[in-house]
Amino acid sequence: MSVFLLILGIVLFIGLILVHEWGHFIAARRGGVGVEEYGVFFPPRLYKKRMKGGWDFTINLIPLGGFVKLKGEHDTDTEPGSFGAATLWVKTKIMAAGVVMNLLTAYVLLVFLALVGMPQLLDNQFTIASDTKVTSQAERSVVLQSVKPGGPAEKAGLEADDTITQIGQTHIEEVSDLQKTTKRYAGQTVAVLYERDGKMQTATATLQPSGPGYLGVGISEVQEGTDMQRSTWSAPIVAGGLIWQFTAATFQGLGHALAGLGGIIAGAATGNDAARQHGQTEASEQVSGPIGIVVVLHYVSELNFQFTLLIIALISLTLAIMNILPIPALDGGRLWITLVARAFNKPLTARTEEIVNAFGFMLLILLSIVIAVVDVRRFF
Repeated sequence: MSVFLLILGIVLFIGLILVHEWGHFIAARRGGVGVEEYGVFFPPRLYKKRMKGGWDFTINLIPLGGFVKLKGEHDTDTEPGSFGAATLWVKTKIMAAGVVMNLLTAYVLLVFLALVGMPQLLDNQFTIASDTKVTSQAERSVVLQSVKPGGPAEKAGLEADDTITQIGQTHIEEVSDLQKTTKRYAGQTVAVLYERDGKMQTATATLQPSGPGYLGVGISEVQEGTDMQRSTWSAPIVAGGLIWQFTAATFQGLGHALAGLGGIIAGAATGNDAARQHGQTEASEQVSGPIGIVVVLHYVSELNFQFTLLIIALISLTLAIMNILPIPALDGGRLWITLVARAFNKPLTARTEEIVNAFGFMLLILLSIVIAVVDVRRFF
């Protein structure tokens, strides 16, 4: 099942590229602009087929996205049926169509998930309480990260990586359970039920009379699976709320990435290795490329199909967000350059457009290589 979900996830990820470019394709055709090529991924070219409409369908080597090549793409082109000769409104619709398609795809997937079972990724994940039913819950456990020398836990024979399941008569599932229970039994001798190497064992510990740290351990909460919840009539509202919530989270992540990048530059300029290293860590934790996406899809494929669809929905939403930002070589960069040029009534020359797009594409390739290296170091 996990292999099937992994393949499904990869196919759906490629499908997001097709959907994005299909938006450009349809908007161009409806706007009277000729389409010369519909490409999956970036050149060099691996496969080409001439379609009935007179345009080429191609599959290319570099898996960084896709493209639709239009007739007369320079803003100064004037030949009828060219992109340059189209009105500003038509150009805007063509460049924004990919964003709209990815946004709609994310919304449809989230509506479907809200109906059949939505994984809970955020503690405050948006939902309509009166129309929410929890269908399954994650299994949580408390694991010892460290044992304080000479503390109650060590004297009782507990070790790091032991899973605490019960103290006294209280079952332990979450960190808060352990904290409240040990506080309640402070100074008393209690039975501790724990799991080690798959076997249940019992120890007797005399807790410290005062805290913090009545048991003398460092702890962490481990979760297997995730909480699942369903909605009915509110599914469209839930999907809209989640798009807003995840969009805010995406911009927050971008903020951390930019702050990390600033730390790298400042650290390198001042010779502050600590600042540079902190910035590098903060920036790298916020980004991932095709390698990271495949690793994530592999991980979620071991959970369930809802998780796989949720990741695809979030990737689609991220594609929509990134392609509306003024980033060179992406749709947003081109759209904003066109709008600014029109605002100053100075259309870009073909030479200027080529330089801007080539520079942006080189930056995109360089960034992709850096992200690939980060992904390899992170996951392998």
